[in-house]
Amino acid sequence: MSAKICLVLTEDTIEKNLRLIDEYKNYIDIVELRADFLKGDEVLSIRKFPAFVDVPVILTLRRVVDGGFCTSGEGARVTLFARGLSFADSNPKNNFAYVDFEHDFDSSGFEEVAQAFNIKIIRSLHSINEPVKNILQTIQKIRKAPEDIVKLSFKSECLKDVTKIFSSVNNYMKPYIISPTGRFSLPARLLATKIGSEIVYTFSKEHIKKYNLEKEAIDPIELNDVYGFKNLDERTKVFGIIGKDVRHSKSPIIHNEGYRRKNMNAVYIPISVKNAYDALEFAERIGICGLSVTSPFKQDVIPYTSKLSDNAKNVMSVNTLLKQGRNNVIGYNTDIEGLKIALKNFLNRESLKGMKVAIIGAGGVANSVALVVKEMSGSACILNRTIEKAAQLAEKYNFKWAFLDSVALSLLQEFSDLIIQTTTVGSMENPNKDPLDFYAFNGNEKVFDLIYQPKKTVLMQRAERAGCKVCNGYEMLKAQAYLQFNIFTGRDYE
Repeated sequence: MSAKICLVLTEDTIEKNLRLIDEYKNYIDIVELRADFLKGDEVLSIRKFPAFVDVPVILTLRRVVDGGFCTSGEGARVTLFARGLSFADSNPKNNFAYVDFEHDFDSSGFEEVAQAFNIKIIRSLHSINEPVKNILQTIQKIRKAPEDIVKLSFKSECLKDVTKIFSSVNNYMKPYIISPTGRFSLPARLLATKIGSEIVYTFSKEHIKKYNLEKEAIDPIELNDVYGFKNLDERTKVFGIIGKDVRHSKSPIIHNEGYRRKNMNAVYIPISVKNAYDALEFAERIGICGLSVTSPFKQDVIPYTSKLSDNAKNVMSVNTLLKQGRNNVIGYNTDIEGLKIALKNFLNRESLKGMKVAIIGAGGVANSVALVVKEMSGSACILNRTIEKAAQLAEKYNFKWAFLDSVALSLLQEFSDLIIQTTTVGSMENPNKDPLDFYAFNGNEKVFDLIYQPKKTVLMQRAERAGCKVCNGYEMLKAQAYLQFNIFTGRDYE
């Protein structure tokens, strides 16, 4: 059974919260009325709220110390809880279905009412600055009655804290809700059903943007439309992408659409992580079948592989991991073939023969690009801020090299038939930057920027204004993802 999708209501009036429910009604199972967000006298109307909606409602009055906005003393909070739960109706639809009490809140005055009218009690612990050290013991300590739903919300400081959740939970601890926070926590939300969590909490897009929660929170529409959450179960195969910050990668959209097309019980999730070891430990613990690998881990994962494909060996860079049995992980590189496909489509030609190509950057991606240019019979010049790296990469393929600066302007002009930009300069992290700000386009260059977010970098915009043909990295991403899909599933994407 899937975890229930809960929309947390954080508007400051009852009316606004009702509009929020209407907006997301096709994607949710339950709502949480965060009464601590209500302004002024709005809180006096909470008792009537459940009768206005068609889904079960959780009543919550979160204290400031637990990350909420309720500044009233405990006496005032008791009064507000009493207002929300009093005069219970014989029709359960008109009552709150759940009430959330903090683990140290004295709920003795409400337990009889809750039991009489089948209002479930959630006993929650909120550790907003650090992870819970012992999940099992904490749940056992907090639970006062067998039917209590224990909720643990805590800060995950690294992916290891999320891995620990999967290692700790078991059916004997149910019912419970595990809801970690922080930028490493998203896999636990997406896989809440596999954790055995009763509820997964979601927020409106506006709330996520207002409170800068883009890296950790998710709205109900994305949860369903991208990840197919309601169809996930204990047997769902899990794939994913690992990187420093992959929350907004487009890869989940591509891969999950493929699983839907093929009617497969599988999901592909973003996994942000500090290092490759933590990612592979997480993958091993939850039984991930395959991983996409993005910078800066394309070299770091190599020691954990048992075999490399020829392309991966050629550039010593892995962007795909396939697990085949215990201690058998094969590393592939689909960037190379993906780039070839994208370049052929962009240029409308099968080779680069006769073309002089400027490769901007000398990192792991540039290594793959250089191999592609060589295999497609082009000549190239590697331009990079670290001259030693440019020289090292250039010598490998018998290309020219130069320092990425205006001093190399004449060389860049010579190798400007096709400019391939491989660095992160201009990406969402620094969208106003241009790695070639010293270069004036003449309109004859073709510019291929491997960045795909934003859709048009400053470099691409400037080139396009000069009359150049431009392309971002999305077509390459899509092409290499189709190849990964085949490796993961043994089936063609289209």
